[in-house]
Amino acid sequence: MKKIIAAAVVAAASFGLVTAASAGTLDNVKAKGQVVCGANPGTAGFGVPDQKGNWTGLDVDYCRAIAAAIFNDPTKVKFVPLSSKDRFTALASGEVDVLIRNSTWTMSRETTLGVIWAGINFYDGQGFMVNKKLNVKSAKELAGATICVQQGTTTELNLADFFRSNKLEYKVVTLGTSEEALKAFDTGRCDAYTTDRSGLAADRLSMSKPDDNVILPEIISKEPLGPLVRQGDDQWLNLVKWVHFALLTAEEDGITSKNVDEKVKSDDPELKRVLGTEGKFGESLGLSNAWVVQIVKGVGNYEEIFERNVGPNTPIQLARASNALWSKGGLQYAPPIR
Repeated sequence: MKKIIAAAVVAAASFGLVTAASAGTLDNVKAKGQVVCGANPGTAGFGVPDQKGNWTGLDVDYCRAIAAAIFNDPTKVKFVPLSSKDRFTALASGEVDVLIRNSTWTMSRETTLGVIWAGINFYDGQGFMVNKKLNVKSAKELAGATICVQQGTTTELNLADFFRSNKLEYKVVTLGTSEEALKAFDTGRCDAYTTDRSGLAADRLSMSKPDDNVILPEIISKEPLGPLVRQGDDQWLNLVKWVHFALLTAEEDGITSKNVDEKVKSDDPELKRVLGTEGKFGESLGLSNAWVVQIVKGVGNYEEIFERNVGPNTPIQLARASNALWSKGGLQYAPPIR
């Protein structure tokens, strides 16, 4: 009897290993010929499709960077628009290969939802937007105010924490989507609207009278945003994580979409490792050794992505701030490729 049980356990374990191996995300992505990326359906600067279905945004470019690394073609991406409510279920169920859509890294999400973050591509924090006619200069002046917020998000929880810790009364109006929450604020149903400050900057542009509204100075939370994958597939986790680090490393090493071909000729040992003319770092991820060259040619480095989508010369007008490289006073830091 013991031998039968032992054999069953071994067989089950072997079956599990075979199943896991045969169901590797990278192999599936290669077989499909595209990366299926869970995306934000409507946050300017981060993820939004136009009327023709063309997607743009910082998170969108991260999806394209993954495709460039795998296929040497940043267009081999299928974008699946996901609401906040559906995003984690879609990833865990396998509907999408990777989720990159303004999702805050928290302990409970990572320990209960079967997902894991692969890095932080944008350091953010929650804030408040009010109409100028309210004559409010600080979030601490919002006692008794009605606040619009999206339901089922860390934003809703942070809102409660802020008013509780400051011993302030407030009324909350929760809406199912960020679009609904913003519309409620724009039509005067609420005194204030709260979400990540990057989202506030984007949402303000879509309001009926953007210049009538102001973002208050307080940042009431830490919102580390980044790409996430399913737990249990270390190869795919490593690939997505190192695509992020490659974008940062390229910026740090001065490798851009305009000069990458020239940089490949360099004898600098750091550049040779990063750009694949020395070592087999790409192969260790299941990629070509020219994977970083493919990424930078396809989408640029982190600086190029940031400046193109949300930087000071875009309608979003965000400074690098915490998202500057560590060497320039920010928090963005990549381990070495070596």
